[in-house]
Amino acid sequence: AALAAVHQLALAAGAPWGQAAYGGRVTRPDGRLPGTYRGISALNGVFLGLVAWFLASVGGHVTAPLPHGVTTAALWFLVVMFGLNTLANLAARHPVERWGLGGGTAVLAACCLALT
Repeated sequence: AALAAVHQLALAAGAPWGQAAYGGRVTRPDGRLPGTYRGISALNGVFLGLVAWFLASVGGHVTAPLPHGVTTAALWFLVVMFGLNTLANLAARHPVERWGLGGGTAVLAACCLALT
């Protein structure tokens, strides 16, 4: 999740990787994303950073005790979210998005499922 957060934050900062994001449909000629999608990537980066912190907490690497019910519900939400994201990535045109990011979200979904 931390690596995915860095990827999204790099897109938000203007990294020219737009072809491998959002299906490659919104990339500018210079490879960067337009402003709206850069903003979305910034929000995604923050969200994924929080997910990384949450997973580190569940794994016992960060001290942040959460009620068991909250943890379980959040993990199931992440399983579904990352599972759906995997399907979207696998349908993408760019091989990095399809296989790299698709594989990454599949691993995240499996890890969240294992932690439930």
